[in-house]
Amino acid sequence: MSADALYVTPDQLCVGLYIHLDRGWMEHSFTFSSFKIKDEAQLLAVRALGLPRLRYDPKRSDVKPLPLPATPAPVPPAPPQPSAEELAALQAKQARIEQLRALRKQLAEVDKQFQQASQTVKNINRNIRSQPHETLRQAEELVDQMVTAMLGENTVLMHALNGKAGEDAYFHSLNVTVLSIMLARILQFSREDTLQLGIGALFHDIGKLDIPSKILLKTEPLTKPEQSLLQLHCAYGIKLSKPMELADAAQRVILEHHEFCDGTGYPNGLKGPQISPLTRVVCIANQYDNLCNPSNLVEALTPHEALSRMFAQQRTRFDEVALKAFIRCLGVYPPGCIVQLSNEMIGLVLAVNPNKPLRPTVIVHDPEVPKEEAIILDLEQDLELNISKSLRPGQLPREIYNYLSPRQHVTYYFDPQQGSTP
Repeated sequence: MSADALYVTPDQLCVGLYIHLDRGWMEHSFTFSSFKIKDEAQLLAVRALGLPRLRYDPKRSDVKPLPLPATPAPVPPAPPQPSAEELAALQAKQARIEQLRALRKQLAEVDKQFQQASQTVKNINRNIRSQPHETLRQAEELVDQMVTAMLGENTVLMHALNGKAGEDAYFHSLNVTVLSIMLARILQFSREDTLQLGIGALFHDIGKLDIPSKILLKTEPLTKPEQSLLQLHCAYGIKLSKPMELADAAQRVILEHHEFCDGTGYPNGLKGPQISPLTRVVCIANQYDNLCNPSNLVEALTPHEALSRMFAQQRTRFDEVALKAFIRCLGVYPPGCIVQLSNEMIGLVLAVNPNKPLRPTVIVHDPEVPKEEAIILDLEQDLELNISKSLRPGQLPREIYNYLSPRQHVTYYFDPQQGSTP
């Protein structure tokens, strides 16, 4: 706490003053320990805490504190017993705490499922040459689990998760698969089409196993010969997939996933209807993940920036209906975005419900709350708060960056919400 901190007495409090409650987050009924007093009811609730003085921030306040009384106020009596309203607020706060615990448990379970899926993808890449049929069996089992979960009647939340360094290739194919199945769900693809789309997405880059790693890992722009060699991974992928005897629909995804609707893609410069409907979905997911997670992290876009570029600058490359659906279900601020809320707090978008994309789940920075107990807000429930804008990681003060720990590589997985319908 700064030696220059400014304090007021409870009598000086007024609506519009930005205050800090210097006590533990679980010791009061408010959502945050720092906030701007919004109305008389909240003002009375703050005074009822019985604090002898409160720290305030003049820069974030709309008004100045009330002047001190001309005569010293009498020694306050012992704090009264909590009113019915205060007890209700405390009970609501306790319910929020229990929800936070349940949400942390839920996030841990999603992360566990993601790690299991990524291990399966590693095994698939490792065994594709030596055990092609077993590889396909594992892939079909994984994709079937995803499709069953995501095509059910439950609401599906998309989560941003932490990836492990050095496993970018596995995360890319898994990201593209998850995002493609999510989009197929929104577009109401049949189960069989979604299964083949998922298999094609999972294997879309297997041809890169035959591309020299020095090209795949190069951070400088590729030379023309290097670019030509890299583009062969589509054809190499078809060759590698032959022993697995993939369905034609999945093979087309492998061959066509770099084709664009305006004819500027490769390997064959196909246009619009010439590209299979399944591939047009995977193409969007693939481009989005490549923008968020390029080989050179200096060039990485935030999820918000990636969607903006795809729509504003690249939309002719993609199926118009599918692109709009993709943006609609990920939201303006997809999981992994750093955002500023309407109360000026900074947070990281953890999850989004594709049916309510403007009200995501956000973990927020609050210096009064330990990092391991950070407040998680469900904006579907906290209707008084909105997202004001997206921020880049480099714009954050070091203490906020360390607190939120934004992902260098944005990885996605899903969580079907039991008992909830879209």
